[in-house]
Amino acid sequence: MHIIGAVLILAVFMRGLYLITNDDPLEVLLAKLEGAFANGGIAVLQYRRKKVTKEDQIYEVEYMKALCAEYAVPFVINDDLEMAVKYGVGVHLGQDDGSIADAAAQLPQGVLIGCSCNNSLELAEQAIAEGANYVAFGAIYATDTKPEAGNIGLETLKQAKAKLNVPICAIGGLTVENSDVVITAGADLCAVISDILGRPMNHIPERLDEWSELFSATV
Repeated sequence: MHIIGAVLILAVFMRGLYLITNDDPLEVLLAKLEGAFANGGIAVLQYRRKKVTKEDQIYEVEYMKALCAEYAVPFVINDDLEMAVKYGVGVHLGQDDGSIADAAAQLPQGVLIGCSCNNSLELAEQAIAEGANYVAFGAIYATDTKPEAGNIGLETLKQAKAKLNVPICAIGGLTVENSDVVITAGADLCAVISDILGRPMNHIPERLDEWSELFSATV
């Protein structure tokens, strides 16, 4: 199978935990990521380090790109199309962070291109038409990362699952304990930060296993 075809099939059937980096000190973050990848259970890794300078991001992105390649996990960069193009990886864009059409035109074939669609099916349909191969809705629950984001509930996920033909990512306050209904409503991917990276390093493998069991048990 051609590489492009394989990656496109991955996007269609992608399911599981969508891990977003936090602002831990780099040594701590990389140690947690190394352990998490070795354990398994991560479907996508998103690089999001808002407090790190552009210069320092270069090493971090290169390291995480290599880590993702080693474990065959798709890698996306948050809100920075220029950097995604430079490293030939995927990108995730918010509504005010650039054009999905530009991303589709500039990035290599087959990388992930995602878009935050808040609570709007119309925004999701537009993003897909422009080249997004997954879409994200949220915040599902209250979150400290984006306190300004409203809680959207589950109805949009249900409608998106019935109407859209790309993977659906739910984000916002998700934990193993509250996500069974989110997955049942239509989420193919659950995006988390603190439920994995906010835990002590020795607790992360068990939590990843709990997420994997949840996805296996929830249809």
